[in-house]
Amino acid sequence: MTVSASPDCAWLRESIDLATRSVATGGGPFGAVVVRAGRVIATGTNQVTTALDPTAHAEVMAIRAACRVVGDFKLTGCLLVSSCEPCPLCLSAALWARLDRVVYAADRHAAAAAGFDDGEFYELFDKPREEWSLPVHQIPTDEDNAPFTAWLSRADRVDY
Repeated sequence: MTVSASPDCAWLRESIDLATRSVATGGGPFGAVVVRAGRVIATGTNQVTTALDPTAHAEVMAIRAACRVVGDFKLTGCLLVSSCEPCPLCLSAALWARLDRVVYAADRHAAAAAGFDDGEFYELFDKPREEWSLPVHQIPTDEDNAPFTAWLSRADRVDY
């Protein structure tokens, strides 16, 4: 099946249009839509620089909006459509949201050519933590598991 014949093509074009409009309003060149039952229920654009929020990626913004629409943190039955290949942050958000599927238009190489190179993040996770440029390590305390103990003791917790 060619891209032009794909049923997702209209949503891909919508995400690309969102990304292009985002640039015109000072945002980043990324757009995303969340689709459920054949209709767009939420959209998002990259607002990293406008919101001063490094997590305000288009996909994350669309996922947040979709969760509010459906009234749940799970987006089972939904599709995430992005103007560009989701970075590791956005892929993680898609996994946590339990989306059924993710499709995208431009790939990570096109993003890198435009100055949005997240290749180092993909590569980072393949390295031992000792080799990371950002030191990340555990410091054990006597209370490491206290939050989990409190969580497990709540009968009214919402498991995820």
